Amino acid sequence: MSDGAERATVRVTIFGEEYSIRTDAPKEYTLECARYVDDAVQQAHVRGQVAEPHRAAVLAALQITDELFHVRRELTEHSGDVLERVTALRERVGSVVEGDVGGLPTDD
Repeated sequence: MSDGAERATVRVTIFGEEYSIRTDAPKEYTLECARYVDDAVQQAHVRGQVAEPHRAAVLAALQITDELFHVRRELTEHSGDVLERVTALRERVGSVVEGDVGGLPTDD
């Protein structure tokens, strides 16, 4: 995620533990990511009644990975739909350009 920006250290708290993250991402983005992970770990802790922080973190990682895979699958399905629509539109435009445009004079 490097665009030439300097790496900065951002302090975040996840499940009560403080971490220093070195990143070239914007601070607010890093904090948002950390909050998302913290929420997932907290939910895994409460929902799974897991006392050990590492177990809650593993459950949270599985939940986040599940979300990621679902989104990837949806994107793949939607990109196929978009490609089909673009192809159909391209064919329609091509037939209009090559054929008679509603009785308009052509250069033939």
